[in-house]
Amino acid sequence: AASRQDMTYWLQELQQKRWEYCNNLDAAKRDSRTSPTPSDFSKGLVAKDNPGNILSQNASAERARNILAVETSPTDLVGEQAASQPAPVQPSAINFSLKQWSTEIKNSMSSLRKGNNENRKSIFYTTEEWELLDPTPKDLEDSMALEEKRKHLAEGSKGRRLTSSAFPFDFGRIPHKTRRPLKDMIGSSKNRNSSDSSPTEWYSGNGNKLVSELQLKYQSQQEELEKLKKDLLSQKELVRLLQQTVRSSQYDKYFASHLCEGVPKDKLELLHQKDDQILGLNNQLEKLNLEKDSLQQEVKNLKCKVGELNEQLGMLMETIQAKDEVIMKLSRQLSECEDNTSSQSGAVNSSMATCTNKELQELDRLKDNLQGYKTQNKFLNKEILELSALRRNAEAREREWQAKYTSLEAKLCQIESKYLILLQEMKTPVCSEEQSPAREVITQLLEDALKAETSEQPEQAFFKPHLVSEYDIYGFQTVPEDDDEEKLVAKSRALDLRSLSLSENREISTGVKWENYLASTMNREMMRCVELKNLIRSGIPHEHRSKMWKWCVNLHVKKFKDSTVPGYFQTLLHNALEKQNPASKQIELDLLRTLPNNKHYSSPTSEGIQKLRNVLLAFSWRNPDIGYCQGLNRLVAIALLYLEQEDAFWCLVTIVEVFMPRDYYTKTLLGSQVDQRVFKDLMSEKLPRLHAHFEQYKVDYTLITFNWFLVVFVDSVVSDILFKIWDSFLYEGPKVIFRFALALFKYKEEEILKLQDSMSIFKYLRYFTRTILDARKLTGIAFGDLNPFPLRQIRNRRTYHLEKVRLELTELEAIREDFLRERETCVEKRDLISDDEEDS
Repeated sequence: AASRQDMTYWLQELQQKRWEYCNNLDAAKRDSRTSPTPSDFSKGLVAKDNPGNILSQNASAERARNILAVETSPTDLVGEQAASQPAPVQPSAINFSLKQWSTEIKNSMSSLRKGNNENRKSIFYTTEEWELLDPTPKDLEDSMALEEKRKHLAEGSKGRRLTSSAFPFDFGRIPHKTRRPLKDMIGSSKNRNSSDSSPTEWYSGNGNKLVSELQLKYQSQQEELEKLKKDLLSQKELVRLLQQTVRSSQYDKYFASHLCEGVPKDKLELLHQKDDQILGLNNQLEKLNLEKDSLQQEVKNLKCKVGELNEQLGMLMETIQAKDEVIMKLSRQLSECEDNTSSQSGAVNSSMATCTNKELQELDRLKDNLQGYKTQNKFLNKEILELSALRRNAEAREREWQAKYTSLEAKLCQIESKYLILLQEMKTPVCSEEQSPAREVITQLLEDALKAETSEQPEQAFFKPHLVSEYDIYGFQTVPEDDDEEKLVAKSRALDLRSLSLSENREISTGVKWENYLASTMNREMMRCVELKNLIRSGIPHEHRSKMWKWCVNLHVKKFKDSTVPGYFQTLLHNALEKQNPASKQIELDLLRTLPNNKHYSSPTSEGIQKLRNVLLAFSWRNPDIGYCQGLNRLVAIALLYLEQEDAFWCLVTIVEVFMPRDYYTKTLLGSQVDQRVFKDLMSEKLPRLHAHFEQYKVDYTLITFNWFLVVFVDSVVSDILFKIWDSFLYEGPKVIFRFALALFKYKEEEILKLQDSMSIFKYLRYFTRTILDARKLTGIAFGDLNPFPLRQIRNRRTYHLEKVRLELTELEAIREDFLRERETCVEKRDLISDDEEDS
């Protein structure tokens, strides 16, 4: 900052920014999370279901903050703009001296007015004291007028040196009414630095270098002026002599021609002599007059100098008297503090003078510190008020949470009491067939436990357990509506998921890493790298998932998009709506069966149903070899939750035509069968104990895992884990499916090994994935415990098993043809019709 006012302005702005940060943490987090995403970026079906919440500022804290607000504005450029400007010009020595002199006089008047009470006064500034810190414009004008008057008088003194006066201001020329009183001189002497014991020392201590330069310049100008004056006088004297010569020559000519005719020659010579004497006497008289004038001027100057010296002597006497009073005052104080005084007067005077000098130095230093502390204290008081307001807000929030905690604890005590009563009544035998009151309590408690969170929730007499939302952030129903037993399991699972999400939200390191990475790619294109892969494996934040999924899809289908014409998706959709497709009938049948537990696809009027229809019809026209296969509808439904129709279409192209092998979604599902055999090989290598356990009890777990691979775990795991799997799947490809399938078995390996019969094992495998809730632990197993996991190994095994499956399918086709020929020849088997023939 170039000045004190600019420095105050900076501190004021820093306080303002800190205050805004403390009061808008939630809003700032939301803005920072959404900042890398363009505002017009298209999102899927779940984008509109999560509006941000903005916390309003505390009004009482804002009022308290404004109590000591500093009303300051910058005088000039500040910050980087001020730093780029040249250094400020130092004020001239004269102006600096005037300003400091006026300030010291005012401070001395204030200090004398206050006396010894200053030490007992509060260090807070008042308005009058702030005005005394700098001279007023009127004082500056008076000082400047006195300085100009001193300059004019100095120029008229014919080269008198500037340093002839011991003071920087010529006190002899100051009118009596402008002189400072004695008390002002005392205060002024207190306010000077250690080198200010005399006016000359004070003057030399404040810009001595600048003063010396001005003195030299002034002296040179005075010498030049004197030289010019002397030249002017000599020229005037020469002109006068020439004029006299001309007059005498004219007189001689006139006298010789008219008056001197007939006069004797000796008389003429006498006349000439007399004339010469008269001229000489006139010249001598003129010289004497000039000498008289110069002597009179010198006398006037000497009188002025005597008057100045008398006034300076008077001022020095007053100064000496003031210093004597100060010395006497300090001597009295010193005598009060000292117990034993020296009897010798010489020693007392010398020690007193030394102590006075030290005390003056210390007093000057303390006054400088006091001025700095006053300025600092004003800002610290504002800081205290702001921090106190923030502390009060925190205490209010703490009291509010304490009240909620007390209320919940009271309700917990009530429910524990009811459960104890219930247990007590269940312990008593019931002899009659009448319904016990305990049955009513059990029924009511079960009803309360199964209620979901709604806006129209009536108040019940019984305790209401912690409520969960009817739908999660992805639109999936948290608690089913039909089965009461499944309701209890789903409610418990939803509460566990909420507990895990709350604990994960406390660790913001992953969110901060995503913010930093997206901020670094604002002005450049994202590229595949190890950092991005690790971030995606940890899970894409909900607010960035639309952008990242679209980027991943475009990364894999760029070659397909480049070979198509603009409006390719719209053209396919137009053809599908105008012309009937063999797959249209099956698509319509599967629309409402796709994700019935998701609100975006639960009814024919849901927003996602029409989008799902459009994408599936467009893809059936793009790939008539596949057309439509059950499973594609679920893939598209998940993609539509975060992508628009066209992006979801290219996402399906990525999965079917880029990630998965050929014939993965065809009628024979050849690629899917091959992957199940590859998965069996990986199970035997990565989880040998579990694989042996399945082999021992002859459990074919591929009946469960087949659907995992076909629809990428849709409806197989909880939604939080599902979307984290899809994050990595869209970036890395199908290898992720093998990783997470193995990780799911390893997660529950010990529980499965405890089961000792095939029926219980198979029953457990049907639902065990829904009990896995910790996505972080599952991801750690998939990408940490199962390494190494080379894609080359999967491709080699796919090639190996593909040949075996094709041979088996060829044998089955041969058996089928033999059966058909035998049926044609045998009358008894002629009436048998296969399912395929019936469909055709």
